[in-house]
Amino acid sequence: MEKKQPIRTCVVTREKYPKKELVRVVRTPEGRVEVDTTGRANGKGAYLKLSKEVIERAMKSKAIDRAIEVEVPSTIYEELMNLLK
Repeated sequence: MEKKQPIRTCVVTREKYPKKELVRVVRTPEGRVEVDTTGRANGKGAYLKLSKEVIERAMKSKAIDRAIEVEVPSTIYEELMNLLK
């Protein structure tokens, strides 16, 4: 029997995707914001579809900031853009 795929919602588009197709931005218990490529980091997370348009919309709308309740530094968006390459 195949394992059930966890489904997560993109904080920008509000669409649901399998967890593997999304990237997670997490606020650690220490208050740092990081891109969680493993999907297992401790803290409050927000999932994003990895596409240029979605990342740009997230930057403009501050959707990630609201989801993890902290201001997301621009370096995080740069890191997400680098993951596209």
